[in-house]
Amino acid sequence: AACGDDPLSHSGPVAINLKAKSADTTSGTVTDHKNINTESGNPFAAFIRDSEAALGKAPGRIEVTSLALLLGAGSSGVTTLGEVFTGEVRVEFRINGNTYPVGHATVAATAGAGPIAFSVDFDSTTLAAADWTKLLGSDFEVYLTGPAATGFQAKGADANLQVTFNFASFE
Repeated sequence: AACGDDPLSHSGPVAINLKAKSADTTSGTVTDHKNINTESGNPFAAFIRDSEAALGKAPGRIEVTSLALLLGAGSSGVTTLGEVFTGEVRVEFRINGNTYPVGHATVAATAGAGPIAFSVDFDSTTLAAADWTKLLGSDFEVYLTGPAATGFQAKGADANLQVTFNFASFE
């Protein structure tokens, strides 16, 4: 039997692609969001399936072991993350109207295209029971929010952003 502190399943990178558009910047803030299950092949659901197979049951706890942000190919009007954000950028899960911090990083004006590693804040033990069920069912949104870099709103830019998670599951 495995120790309760040892993960029984790890994910490969689970990436979600978001957009930061100059035209969508509101009050100096860049925000985008989408459901975790919308990516091709639904890699988060695959992680949950693999976890259930390894555990013989649904996981009792899930950790985000790493989190990073990258400016993706095909972006227009910007070539660095520092041209999109300047300041603390946050990633959150929103489930049933509840917000759960996942991670944060400070993006400097001099930041390159990334990836930029985030400090992880996620604690799955804080989820309400109904939210835990939605998490296991891949039924939640990923939000990316941060202060717009100086001039971003006026640039007419379209930034393709990739948020990449690694997960671990526990009994």
